[in-house]
Amino acid sequence: MSKPLEGIRVLDLTHMLSGPYAGMILADLGAETIKVEPLAGEGTRALLAKDPRHSLKGMGAYFLTLNRNKQSVCIDLKSANGLEVFYDLVRKADVVLDNFSAGVPQKLKIDYAHLREINPLIITCSVSGFGQDGPNYLRPAFDQVVQGIGGGMSITGDNAETPTRAGIPIGDLGGGMFAVMGILAAIQARHSKGHGQHVDISMLDCQISMLNYMATMYFLSGENPTPLGNGHFVHVPYNTYRTADGFIIIAVIFDSFWDNLVGVIDVDVLRDEKYKTQPARLADKALIDGILNEILITQSTDHWVAKLSAVRVPCAPVNRFSEALADPQVRHRKMVVSIPHPEGGSVEAPGNPIKLSADDEESFSAPPLLGQHTDAVLQRVLGYDEARIAALKTQKTVG
Repeated sequence: MSKPLEGIRVLDLTHMLSGPYAGMILADLGAETIKVEPLAGEGTRALLAKDPRHSLKGMGAYFLTLNRNKQSVCIDLKSANGLEVFYDLVRKADVVLDNFSAGVPQKLKIDYAHLREINPLIITCSVSGFGQDGPNYLRPAFDQVVQGIGGGMSITGDNAETPTRAGIPIGDLGGGMFAVMGILAAIQARHSKGHGQHVDISMLDCQISMLNYMATMYFLSGENPTPLGNGHFVHVPYNTYRTADGFIIIAVIFDSFWDNLVGVIDVDVLRDEKYKTQPARLADKALIDGILNEILITQSTDHWVAKLSAVRVPCAPVNRFSEALADPQVRHRKMVVSIPHPEGGSVEAPGNPIKLSADDEESFSAPPLLGQHTDAVLQRVLGYDEARIAALKTQKTVG
C-alpha cells in the first residue's frame, strides 16, 4: 500500500479556499505537505472556529477539511531571518504553492525568480484571480467575482433577470483543481526535461475553460446563451420535475430512451410517432414538460426512480446533503471519510475522488495545530539543532 506522490515535498503558503484545496489534494495523494504559516496563523483558522455547530475543539469546518494530512510550521517571512529559514526549506522542497494576491510573492521575495536561484529544480505555483500578467491582473478577486466575469453566472438560474452563482464555490475550487493539474504536469516535465518552472493559475482562466463547447457555440452563432433553469437547449425531456415528496431529474439525451420513458408514463399524447425523434420533442418542449409535471407529482421520487431505472431511463433524485452523503454508492467509494482532530475526536468530511489501482492507500491525518510541527520539520528536514531552533523562537522568527 502506498500513495502516488510519496517523496514529493510541498511548501504550502495558502489561505482561504482555492490554494488550500489544491494543497489538500496533493496531501491526500501522499505529498509531504508542510503548511508554512505566519506566527499568528493563516486566516482560515479563524473561520467558523467559534461556531458551536460548525467547529470541533476550536477548528472550523474550513480548516478541518482543507488542512488534513498537512504539517504546520510557523515562520515570519517578513523578517530576514525568517526568509533564510524559508529558503533553507526551499532547498529541500519540490513545490512551493501560494494563492497570494498577484505581486505579493515578488514583494516577499518568494516568487519563482527568487526561488529558482536557491533551487533550480523548484516548481512554484500561484493561484490568483486573474493570473500574473495582463491589463487587469492586479484586481482583487474572490469566488463570485470570477464566476461573474467568467460568464457562467449569466447562464445559471431561471432567467436572465436573476443571474445566479453556482451553489458550490466553483471559482475557488476550479482554481485549486487546475493548480493540481499544473503542478503534476510540471513535476513530469522536470522528470523528463530536468528543469523547474512556475505554474500560473488564473481563476478567471479556469472559468473560461469550463465554458467549453458553449463558448464555441457562441463564436459560431454570435448569440449569447440565456439561462434555462434545469432544462436543456437541445434535449427533451431534460429537466427537474416535482414529485409527491421532492424532485426527480429525467435526462432523455438519446431517442432510444424516449420509448422506455413513455412506457412508464403511459400517456397517449406522448405516443405520437413524431416524438420518437428529438426535433419534434424540442418543438413541443413546454407541452411535454407540462404533462410530465402532472404525472410525476402523483407519486414519490423513490417510486419514479425505481420505475425509470428499471428500464434504464437516466434519472436521479435531487438529493439534499443528508441524502447525498448517505448514498450507498458514495459510501462504497469511500467518499465520506473520518478526519481526526489533533486533540481527540473526529469529524466526517468528503474523501479523495482520485482512485488508483496500484498506489491506492487512503489515510487522513489530523489538520495541524498552529506550529505543531515547527521543531520536528526544522530538525528532520533542515538538521537544525535544538539551540538554533530556540534562538529562532526567541527572535520570533519561527513559532
